[in-house]
Amino acid sequence: MRISLFALLILSSPAVYSADSIYSVHCPVSCPENPVGNNLVFGHLYALSNNSNTKMADWVAYEVDVANFGESPGRDWASDPFLSPDATLEENDYKDASKEPLDADRGHQAPLASFAGSRYWYELNYLSNITPQDKDLNQGAWKNLEDAERDAVSYRNTLFVVTGPLYEKPMPKMPAADEAHAVPSAYYKIVYDKSGNAAAFYMEQSTPRQTHYCSKSLRINELQSRLNYKLPTLKSSTAILKRLGCST
Repeated sequence: MRISLFALLILSSPAVYSADSIYSVHCPVSCPENPVGNNLVFGHLYALSNNSNTKMADWVAYEVDVANFGESPGRDWASDPFLSPDATLEENDYKDASKEPLDADRGHQAPLASFAGSRYWYELNYLSNITPQDKDLNQGAWKNLEDAERDAVSYRNTLFVVTGPLYEKPMPKMPAADEAHAVPSAYYKIVYDKSGNAAAFYMEQSTPRQTHYCSKSLRINELQSRLNYKLPTLKSSTAILKRLGCST
């Protein structure tokens, strides 16, 4: 396991870090568990657990704060300087991914729009933060949920997010990729406050564009049963759902 840091982080000495022992400004209740063999990276704007087998991040954690909002500066894709080149896909691997059978966008796990006003915005375009996400999902329910995250916050009233891919059924491979990898079949997102009140969502790659994200909510324990690593201790909250525009 490799741990990369931008700021001082104190971790206990054992080689396997549990969900209760990883703390960061990006995940104040505690970060999800870092699976054995994964690379743990703490950037200026988000933390992630990179899986060098799938070439994707198993999870990404970030804060939604109006101080980071701004006009989109663009998409200048780059390799993550804190990971070895073989830990993620390369830019050329995404060639033709937008065509059938994948019909995929380069989807940000930590969304660029939430950090466009930060001087570190370019870190959002590191390929370690990118996955092949179905166009209808990326431009539909998933985008609308990201918009709702931003609409739900105000100065001194931020929210936090943990998001990641799931691999629950076989998916077509990236047509131009020249290395072993896995394409996600679904994604999850948990939105929560500093007290651990949370709302969770689960969306398959095949989610139709017109789907409302609120219809994809589920309880934290239901989501946990789908994952092979431990989530932080959070409690499902109707108040957070309402902040995100979902009636309960």
